[in-house]
Amino acid sequence: MKLEHIGIAVKSLGISDELFTKLLGENSYKKECVDREGVITSFYKTGESKLELLEASNSESPISKFIEKKGEGIHHLAFGVENIHEEIKRLKKNGFEFISEEPKEGADNKLVVFLHPKSTNGVLVELCQEKQ
Repeated sequence: MKLEHIGIAVKSLGISDELFTKLLGENSYKKECVDREGVITSFYKTGESKLELLEASNSESPISKFIEKKGEGIHHLAFGVENIHEEIKRLKKNGFEFISEEPKEGADNKLVVFLHPKSTNGVLVELCQEKQ
């Protein structure tokens, strides 16, 4: 596993893109809408990892609910894996709980699945695998 990206919940991609462009000295390389999750994303390369800014596209989105409850900030850590199905099996055997056990299509050409924060010290963890 490697740290693939850090997801950051934001109220406004416009404001946050401007901030992170200044901070990192480069523009976002990709923006994408994931309608199923009610989110608009903006990605930045940071060495071997990435930052994913997440803005809610509707009031029922998990990002909208997260910001209401906790405010803007780190939403999740994503780890890249070679075989997401094998990692799900391995982690379930080791007692980890998942929000859903079937990978779904996510942003940035990935299959994704999330571990439940109650089994990861309160941190939302995403596993992601490049779609083939």
